[in-house]
Amino acid sequence: MPEPRSHASSPPAYRSGEEVRHRQRPEWGVGTIQRVEAARRGNSIDQRLWIRFPNIGMKVLLAGLGDLERVNTSTAAGEGILGEGIGHDGHTMADREASHEQGWLGEIARKRPEEAMVEIPPQASDPFLSLRQRLEFTIGLYRFEPSGGRLLDWAVAQSGLNDPLSRFNRHELEELFTRWAHRRDQHLAKLGQEARNEPGLFDSVMKKAPPSAHKALRKLHGRR
Repeated sequence: MPEPRSHASSPPAYRSGEEVRHRQRPEWGVGTIQRVEAARRGNSIDQRLWIRFPNIGMKVLLAGLGDLERVNTSTAAGEGILGEGIGHDGHTMADREASHEQGWLGEIARKRPEEAMVEIPPQASDPFLSLRQRLEFTIGLYRFEPSGGRLLDWAVAQSGLNDPLSRFNRHELEELFTRWAHRRDQHLAKLGQEARNEPGLFDSVMKKAPPSAHKALRKLHGRR
């Protein structure tokens, strides 16, 4: 059995000019740290960071609570493709294209970027996370919607591109979102099955879920 991950201890020291990504809100894009100052959090010393994200503007976050990761960025053909370091799991389409994989795996990654677009983020099934954490992360995926700005937010998070419309047109994004959403719904139902061994867990998490999550479950149950 894998040991649970430790999320404690002191946060890494950040500096102005560094580029970071918020793991829980990848649709914000890659932000640049504008200002850093020391801050006290309980009995420990933290950092208060002023970060300008391309898709949301300025955010002020505590390093120890912000769930941030450092990234390296590179620009390819003016598209703002994010390079190695994002997510550290090779999940996004841009991660795959920027990877140094050789052979058939690398070829698939380059030829079929749509496969990365319809995958569920690995945090939703990470065995090192508790069932509650996986459920809460999956519920968080219901903030995305198949139209308007939230469709583009999803495309940024899923592709790793600051401008996904440079690669896909809106109709293609809508079709990819439909496939992705189906997998998301199925995964939520699967977690619900796992939660049967922990009475009350699923219901307590679903109390915070948006209507779209409840609707998806009703639709899946209706097909059975």
